[in-house]
Amino acid sequence: MHYAALLALFSIIITSCEKDITVDLPIPESKIVVDGYVEPGSPVYVILTRNSPYFSPIGVNTLINSVEKGATVTVSDGTITTPLIEIDTTINGFQVSGLYIAPTMVGEMGKKYFLTVVSKKGETLTAATNLLDSIPLDSVWFKLTENNDTLGFVWAHLSDPDTTGNSYRWFAKRIGKDADFIAPFGSVFDDRFINAQSFDFAYNRGSIPNSTALDDTNEEAGFFKKGDSIVVKFCSIDRGVYEFWRDAETQIGNQGSPFASPSNIKSNVTGGLGVFAAYSAVYRTLVAQ
Repeated sequence: MHYAALLALFSIIITSCEKDITVDLPIPESKIVVDGYVEPGSPVYVILTRNSPYFSPIGVNTLINSVEKGATVTVSDGTITTPLIEIDTTINGFQVSGLYIAPTMVGEMGKKYFLTVVSKKGETLTAATNLLDSIPLDSVWFKLTENNDTLGFVWAHLSDPDTTGNSYRWFAKRIGKDADFIAPFGSVFDDRFINAQSFDFAYNRGSIPNSTALDDTNEEAGFFKKGDSIVVKFCSIDRGVYEFWRDAETQIGNQGSPFASPSNIKSNVTGGLGVFAAYSAVYRTLVAQ
């Protein structure tokens, strides 16, 4: 009876400590978000949108309304400055724009690229990124997980050069299954602890956000499967691109955690948000067997 009385008293104390808390998040300042890329042999392209409040509704109309149209966008490699052309596209039957392409400028390794965006409102954004020399993987292979005869991860061997500050990002695509290359969670790393070392490492299979595909929701989620034809895209990136994706992936991993510390994602865009990223990509193809 004494124990029951203490338990009842404890419950009353806990209940009396409860308090409804309403968090009034301020509406963020409207800013342009840059999603731009430079790769060897491919046209430079940039997607422009605007940020939105955290609790704003998400849907096709939200996407269409967030697109930044009519901006003046240029890219320079230090010698030639090229205007980007705005391309219209269709999403679920709606005509939208916000995609800007430089059809006459393709990425060249060893060059630095400078982006300038001027919106119709007169806002100016700038960014720069380095298309570094690529650092290839020595080898790639598929390895089954323990106690499984079908599912596994892709492994690779990397020899990091004897220069500090190398940073990397990993993508993979299953031929015939994935529409594009997908970066798994934790796709970026640098050589802070592995400089000049040669080592093996592995990655799980990534999925597009909110995917409802069967193999992204059942026991195959996160795994490659025996018989998959896989292309690995391994990219050397500069420090600014690394820091952006490191922070972004950290925030994605912390989402919903009451113990996570909120922080701003470091961007290489001045005057806006997002990233202007150069990827010095090398590709390796393997069959999971």
